[in-house]
Amino acid sequence: MRRALFLVLVAGCATGGGGGGGGGTAAPPAPKAVRQSLVETIHGEKVADPFRGLEIGTDPAVQAWTDGQNGITRRTLDGRSSRAALRARLESLASIGRVMQPRVFGGRVFYQKRTGIENQPALCVRDGFSGSSRRVVDPNSLSAEGLVALDWWQPSQDGSRIAYGMSERGTELSTLRIKEVETGKILSDEIPRTRAASIAWLPDQSGFYYTQYPAPGTVPKDEETYHRRVHFHQIGTSLEEDRLIFGDNREKEDWPELSLSRDGRWLVVTVLMNTWTKCEIFAKDLKEGGRWVPVVKGIDAKFFPVIHNDTLYVLTNWKAPKFRIMSCAPTETDPEQWKEIVPEGEATISSFEIVGGRLAILELRDATSRLRTVALDGSGGADIELPGLGTVGEIQADPDGNSLVFDYLSFFSPPSLFKVDVTTGILKEFERVEGIDTTPYESSQVRYTSKDGTSIPMFLVHKKGIARNGNHPTLLTGYGGFGLSRTPYFSSAIMMWLEKGGVFAMPNLRGGGEYGEAWHKAGMLATKQNTFDDFIAAAEWLVKEQVTSPAKLAILGGSNGGLLVGAALTQRPDLFRAVVCDVPLLDMVRFHKFQLARLWIKEYGDPDKAEDFKWLYAYSPYHRVKDGTPYPAVLLRTAEGDTRVDPMHARKMCARLLEASTSKRPILFWCDKNAGHGAGKPLSKQLDDLADAYAFLTWQLGME
Repeated sequence: MRRALFLVLVAGCATGGGGGGGGGTAAPPAPKAVRQSLVETIHGEKVADPFRGLEIGTDPAVQAWTDGQNGITRRTLDGRSSRAALRARLESLASIGRVMQPRVFGGRVFYQKRTGIENQPALCVRDGFSGSSRRVVDPNSLSAEGLVALDWWQPSQDGSRIAYGMSERGTELSTLRIKEVETGKILSDEIPRTRAASIAWLPDQSGFYYTQYPAPGTVPKDEETYHRRVHFHQIGTSLEEDRLIFGDNREKEDWPELSLSRDGRWLVVTVLMNTWTKCEIFAKDLKEGGRWVPVVKGIDAKFFPVIHNDTLYVLTNWKAPKFRIMSCAPTETDPEQWKEIVPEGEATISSFEIVGGRLAILELRDATSRLRTVALDGSGGADIELPGLGTVGEIQADPDGNSLVFDYLSFFSPPSLFKVDVTTGILKEFERVEGIDTTPYESSQVRYTSKDGTSIPMFLVHKKGIARNGNHPTLLTGYGGFGLSRTPYFSSAIMMWLEKGGVFAMPNLRGGGEYGEAWHKAGMLATKQNTFDDFIAAAEWLVKEQVTSPAKLAILGGSNGGLLVGAALTQRPDLFRAVVCDVPLLDMVRFHKFQLARLWIKEYGDPDKAEDFKWLYAYSPYHRVKDGTPYPAVLLRTAEGDTRVDPMHARKMCARLLEASTSKRPILFWCDKNAGHGAGKPLSKQLDDLADAYAFLTWQLGME
């Protein structure tokens, strides 16, 4: 069971933006951004936008400003004596490699693997769990700099063919190709504009259903990243012969995902409606040539189906904020008539799979993973013992056997791949990377009280036995959006931070999905300020409990997390010493006018509506910058190839902070010319990014 994540603003910690080498040669000061006396009246409010001109990335003056700021940042960070050593240590820690995303098709096990310091993970396959692995798709062979990335992949049911998409420079604008797994032959079939494609293969591998974006010129230019529609392709035929199957006359922001029953009878389309608050399900009986049946339509809830033996099993938060599993016939359009299989419980159900005649259920309890199975009627539950309190990634069933496969990691456990026999409960590791000595460190989960009295959990990771003396350099990070959960993960950067005596803190903010949809809704739209309050309260707790002090406290966030730290920066500048803000949303009055951002209106609100504008403008970081304020040191990073969050946010925020701050602390800006939002970024660039971030942090927190 796979959920679409592409709509969501996701960026890795300290990996948004880019690094780069940089000579220490002198260069002229950066040109100043042209300041405009631009004040608009919006819904009765006078709104100043002095750096509107920085929105136009193709303007030569904006490019000159960007190049000048990049030069300052490179000279500043490359000039830190610690950066080279930090970069070398990060590379050493990252050289253990990585494995992820196991899937089983036709007795073959597919997964991604990066070895050593390769720039990109390759797609590997092995025949069975005990066979040796070989590479099927290796982006490293296509770009010496690692600028080509594998965006998505989907094997055929028998594992003989694989459809996949690759893109360059982080754009995620992939083209679909097909490869024979056994021979390595790439077929002549090639389909453009298949960004984040959803694929459903026919049982005989002769064709597949797929999602695609419109051809240039068929829709207005600013809508070419919308209008995702479903088509069918027969192997060996021309693209012009492909048929439109679903999506005509739908809203341009709709996001269809596909699944097909094993026998090829039922095609199911799940439509995510303008982000994460609502889904619709449509089913079609291909055997009978019937019409589309609206299984779910017009209900403000999430529905994620799995088709099995002419029955739909559906994970839903309809009347169950922490989710439940129900079943129905693919033609049953009244959810009131559905059968409840697994009721809502104390844990939040994340996903499920059908394997070996059972339901395998992945849950979150206090932001750590649990795995259990029940019979298809919900009876006979059995827990599966995991290696520890950590995170299970995507679970995937072997449709022809009894095995469930998944990746597992924690703060102290590098990613490993496991299979479990659901009939016996026996767990076995079948692929791993060699780890790092983590015995000097410990983690815990604490709780603190937010501004409105809500209890918020937070992970703390640090050396064993540290004293509460208020003097520990502490890095606080968070996300709190789109119903996504922050759970324990393994990071070479965290390991290095711990080695240097730092404390790592990660709260589970409202807006995330750790405690179900109610937790999500408590940090979105009109309640988004709760997310920021939770984050600020975490910082206050760390100071109050003498873990750290404002002079030793830094915050970091990317994408939606960039909005988070931007809000914290402007609302409580006295509380932090340094801020790393990656690929962020910062102008919440105009965010919806750029890139894919209309997809996020249901999460944040619509600035064109008076009610929504009121709360967006109230916290919009760019508009909350105040002249004469001693702001913390700030490192803002973005990328030219970012097709999710426009670089204009970071540009405008940098210019505004430069003119407003009185602290004399650095306000640095970096725009990577060869990267995007973060997906597919080569390891070398990730390490450069991390070296920049931690050189900045260790400098500002007195750790050099």
